[in-house]
Amino acid sequence: MRYLQFAIFLLLFNFNYAQQNLVKYVKPIIGTEKMGHTYPGATVPFGAVQLSPETDTISYELNGKYNGEVYKYCAGYKYEDKTIVGFSHTHLNGTGHSDLGDFLIMPTQGKLQLNPGTASNPKSGYRSTFSHSNEIAEAGYYKVKLDDDNIIAEMTATTRVGMHQYTFPKSDESHIILDLMAGIYNYEEKDVWTYVRMVNDTLLTGYRQTNGWARTRTVYFAMSFSKPFINYGQKNYDGKQPYRGFWGKFDQSKNFPEIAGKKIRMYFDFKTEELEKIKIKFALSSVSQANALENMQAEIKGWDFEKVKFDAQKTWNTELNKIKIEASEDIKVNFYTAMYHTFINPTVYNDENGQYKGLDQDIHTTNGFVNYSTFSLWDTYRALHPFFNIIQPSRNNDMVKSMMAHYNQSALHMLPIWSHYSNDNWCMSGYHSVSVIADAIMKDVYTGDANEAMNACVTTARHRNYEGIGSYIDLGFIPAEKSGISVSNTLEYAYDDWCIAQIAKKLNKQDIYDEFIKRSDNWKNNYNSATGFMQPKLANGTFKDNFDALSTNGQGFIEGNSWNYSFFVPHNPSELIAKMGGKTAFASRLDTLFSMHLPDSFFAETEDITREGIIGGYVHGNEPAHHVAYFYNWTNQPWKTQYQVRKIMQMQYKPTPDGLGGNDDCGQMSAWYLFSSLGFYPVAPGSTEYAIGSPLVNNAVLTLENGKTFTIEVINQKENNIYVQRIELNGKPLSTLFINHSDITAGSKLTFYMGSKPKK
Repeated sequence: MRYLQFAIFLLLFNFNYAQQNLVKYVKPIIGTEKMGHTYPGATVPFGAVQLSPETDTISYELNGKYNGEVYKYCAGYKYEDKTIVGFSHTHLNGTGHSDLGDFLIMPTQGKLQLNPGTASNPKSGYRSTFSHSNEIAEAGYYKVKLDDDNIIAEMTATTRVGMHQYTFPKSDESHIILDLMAGIYNYEEKDVWTYVRMVNDTLLTGYRQTNGWARTRTVYFAMSFSKPFINYGQKNYDGKQPYRGFWGKFDQSKNFPEIAGKKIRMYFDFKTEELEKIKIKFALSSVSQANALENMQAEIKGWDFEKVKFDAQKTWNTELNKIKIEASEDIKVNFYTAMYHTFINPTVYNDENGQYKGLDQDIHTTNGFVNYSTFSLWDTYRALHPFFNIIQPSRNNDMVKSMMAHYNQSALHMLPIWSHYSNDNWCMSGYHSVSVIADAIMKDVYTGDANEAMNACVTTARHRNYEGIGSYIDLGFIPAEKSGISVSNTLEYAYDDWCIAQIAKKLNKQDIYDEFIKRSDNWKNNYNSATGFMQPKLANGTFKDNFDALSTNGQGFIEGNSWNYSFFVPHNPSELIAKMGGKTAFASRLDTLFSMHLPDSFFAETEDITREGIIGGYVHGNEPAHHVAYFYNWTNQPWKTQYQVRKIMQMQYKPTPDGLGGNDDCGQMSAWYLFSSLGFYPVAPGSTEYAIGSPLVNNAVLTLENGKTFTIEVINQKENNIYVQRIELNGKPLSTLFINHSDITAGSKLTFYMGSKPKK
């Protein structure tokens, strides 16, 4: 019956002007092969639960060293694999480092096995082979057949609860495994402690504490079965512990109601009839077992799996309908899958009652905002958060308020660098919270105290003992002797400082403006006019020897080389152009970047970049140069921006499992595509200006939160008509290659006239 209702629901969308069926264009499987690092499982927009399959058990550590194979499993799932180990409830989308993978569940039947087995011999454990022909991945829904045990696994989710539905064969030996040891980027000592309390024969609660990328992370859970289990038990893999107390008085291995240890796997036994469905609700909380149970009771009241799926997909469809496009079917798939990926992170991080565990490990309650976590800011400040300022401003407002809460709870009095689960993992460089905050303030999105936010930005930027900031303040650069990423840090700090200056200017804080606008010029101190590249500089003021502009190793850059990073002055392209010899010379230099050939040795130095993610020497599969194609707009050859952005969209985004040329990085890669396919891009977040590109869509209507619509009309759009001939804003000629944020929020119409030849 529910399937029929859903079919009617989708049919109605096709005839309803306000809502279209856009869920059908979302293909979560895109990016699950090779470098995308996306996951195919079920989640809702910005949901705290990401219920998705794991396809292997690769350890972070091998023989005491980093195991490079683990990088392929940042999302837990690798499309190339042939087995599924189970389904866990927490995942990161598209990252190049990882954590999570909590509370893995796997249905089995036959002889009980508590070891996951191996990919080469899956029958040695509880994992199962599977086929992509029996796999369905949709927005808010995942389904797969587990071939070895002939079990159909389905899952959907709400914000804080994952729901499973397993269809079993007839068996007196059906089991559900709960692996409390499993995890992503696991290593021997990652599990600090696990606790489980059996409430009754359908309900258990507990928690898991881990020390990984987030070093003090505790996740509480409540797990409920639709059918009572016959027996349950556990195996503790702790090994020899120096102290066990007096718990040995009990047989804790079977039907024991309180379980604790570091390494635990549990099982639950059932008798099943042919095609019998056993359902599970699994709720999470950062605060307590009681809150996890309250989340479950609030979000899924019964056992109607189809209703939960229906609601999840209805929620997705509502979000996707904020932008309606006319385009080819493949472009729609790429566009709405990109939109889906941008709406996964950041994630909600408070319970139904508003409580959450803060950075200080105390329990806090939100006051007038939703608290968010999973801030991959080195990536997402560039396009994801600016995209939110257009299409999700209320959420981005709450995200900035969440950053402010983080700052107020921080013992170091710093805004987040890269944070998840009440932890800053300090990954990557810069202090890009200030970019997100500045962009929200400059675009009138942030409703909090702007002066307080500016003070948090300033305090963070003056934190002298964090990654070279002291030297950066004193010398205007970071000496190469003190940091392996001295150049990229200086460049990124300079841009962030410009963002602070923009806030100060808006708030009439002249002293702060003067300080940080001066600091924003520090990029000049790493520019070597003799070579035309950004280079590492020694403490004595001389440039370091043995410079290699192509190498990513030992040259002062994080996840990039000087060829890409030398263009990282998004806040002041005019001065950069002047430094590099003027507009013609600069355009020629960009031409070289996009046409050069990178040797294989380049890829041997970094796991984050493969040949699929580059065009010439331009690395799109990583973020530092995402703005560079738009730099032609500052030269006398802007049509080359139009050519290059079209080429990037064509080569780096495809509607296939390997369709992403690099890590999606919590939605940044996808946000770049969304902006570029609409025809404009935020080169320097913190500015209200967007640079014009070449739209890929035929038409688009953006429905804004203020009730207005921003319409993009593309005249004479054809595959070869990639060049903009002229642009009109509200029917009047646009005389520049830029539009303002206020043009969008006012509810304007932007019209592109396209042609096959450059308009010179």
